[in-house]
Amino acid sequence: QVQLVESGGGLVQAGGSLRLSCKPSGSFFSFGTMGWYRQAPGKERELAADISHGGSTNYADSVRGRFTISRDNTNNMVYLQMNSLKPEDTAVYYCHAQYATTWFSGFNLDSWGQGTQVTVSS
Repeated sequence: QVQLVESGGGLVQAGGSLRLSCKPSGSFFSFGTMGWYRQAPGKERELAADISHGGSTNYADSVRGRFTISRDNTNNMVYLQMNSLKPEDTAVYYCHAQYATTWFSGFNLDSWGQGTQVTVSS
């Protein structure tokens, strides 16, 4: 089982920047797609950005051009650099990862972090 721990959230003024990090622990062989989701109060959880094992990225329209997702396959970490933050970016941000426990199993398991709060003041 894999545990994901997010860090880097906080309070920032509009126009500011934050960098989120996600560090896995536990038993795994390799990670597939890793991503960041967010959930604002009263809204459903939505994808902000994800990145495949090979580095292909996908962004929500609302964050494209402002957020950059990256990963370090050596340390199995994923990051989200958030620039030009807006009050509407306020949400709990969750790390998500698909993973494999053996080389032949495929990325058939997934895990969620506990979330980190990002608050953007106007």
